[in-house]
Amino acid sequence: MVNYRLLALDLDDTVLTKSKEISDENKKWIAKAEEAGVVVIFATGRGKERVEHIRQELDLETPMVLANGAEVWKGPDVLLERHTIEREDIRYLYDIAKKHGARFWGYHNEKLIRGRDWTEDTFDLDFVKFGMKHQDKEVLEQIRKKLHAHQSVKVTQSAETNIEISQQGVSKESGVRKVCEHLGLEMKDVMAVGDNLNDMELIQKAGLGVAMGNGEDSLKKVADEVTTTNEKSGVAQAIKKYLFEDHTKQKMLVHA
Repeated sequence: MVNYRLLALDLDDTVLTKSKEISDENKKWIAKAEEAGVVVIFATGRGKERVEHIRQELDLETPMVLANGAEVWKGPDVLLERHTIEREDIRYLYDIAKKHGARFWGYHNEKLIRGRDWTEDTFDLDFVKFGMKHQDKEVLEQIRKKLHAHQSVKVTQSAETNIEISQQGVSKESGVRKVCEHLGLEMKDVMAVGDNLNDMELIQKAGLGVAMGNGEDSLKKVADEVTTTNEKSGVAQAIKKYLFEDHTKQKMLVHA
């Protein structure tokens, strides 16, 4: 018996270690979840080209929520929906990145285009996500303030030194909700695990939201539970404790 029917997993600093590997313990318990009939999906800021090897390593054929929810896939090669940033907004984001000396990149559908490869023709492409990185936190904060005032985009982060931008209204939560609609499930059926601010809405809206021990403090505060760190197979520990065990009678009553 399992407590939730869908398991949504962030990748970086959650499933993956600092060296971008998946521990044997994580592999074991992800496989156990699948064997028990749980739908295991990615809910990640990564684009498709950067998750394919992980999907193959875990032998998953399930839906995927990519680029912070901007792409939702029914399976490895079947797109369910895609949300692109307006082209004029891409130029605006590019100008801000250049002005503040930030490194930047964009996901053009399934392909990552880095700032060094950006040309005038790049503006004719459609992007699902735009990212910036700067080591000076004060500069990042200046950029965030400008972007938050730009109402057509959504601003989040997956690390202290980066900013990730999507179309307004797009998030991992909206992507997972779309997967639930596709599978005939509800958000109360979801257990989600993540570590950073781009996981915030999903952790708050899932039936059970689990923050990583190495996660942002603000995420831990809103999570239902906190597991161990990514270096200690926190995902495996969360699956074992919260997906399979009758861990919280109150939670089970809410779901009844």
